[in-house]
This record gives sequence, structure tokens and C-alpha cells, in this order.
Amino acid sequence: MSAQPDRAARLELILDRDGATCVWCGRAFSAQVRPTTEHVVPRVKGGPSWLENEVAACGGCNGARGHRTPVEWLEECRRRGWRADEDRLARTLEALVQAIARTGGQRRARPYLDAQLRRLRRARDAA
Repeated sequence: MSAQPDRAARLELILDRDGATCVWCGRAFSAQVRPTTEHVVPRVKGGPSWLENEVAACGGCNGARGHRTPVEWLEECRRRGWRADEDRLARTLEALVQAIARTGGQRRARPYLDAQLRRLRRARDAA
């Protein structure tokens, strides 16, 4: 994989790619609602700091997610009545699968990623 841009540049690319709303609560970013980079597969689970593993989230949602899995947090956001973007989450997970297939590595992230995709598919099939 080629060198990744720094965090600020990645955030700008993510906003251009996904739009200027929080993936979890759906709020538009503004001076009061600041965007942050959110790792879909957390770094602690082996998730890389690649564009394919990052979405934009407001600071509140990013902090509130804590160590919950993306699908657990998606479900919690829905319980709270927020407009979580399930399609954006699914696209990001799939893009990460493809990036790992292209570049290799990420041994620790693969099982976590596979489990999240299975869980997301089951949730979609049940809906």
C-alpha cells in the first residue's frame, strides 16, 4: 500500500468521499459539531489508519462508542433514535476487505472484520 496521507488530510478525503455528516448520529458538521476520524475496525483490534478503515464521526459519538464494535454501536445509535448511516458503514467494511486483499497483512484485523460483516448482513437480512 502506498503511503497514507496524514490524519488531517485523511479527514478531508473522508468528508469529500462520504459527505459532511456523522456516520453515527447523522448530524451535519459545523463549528459546534466537529468531525473526527473514526476507525471502523479499532486500532486496538488491528485496524489500520487507512482511508478504507475510517469514516467521519462527531467527537461525541466517537468518544461515546468506546470499545463497542461498529455493529453494536450502530444498534445503539438506532435505539437512541439517531440516523446512523448503515450503508456507509457497510461500504467502509467492504472497502477494507478489498484493501487488505490487495495489500495483505492486517492479520489481527481480519477475523474482527469478518465477524462484523457477518453480523451486519444478519441484521440486514432480519430487517
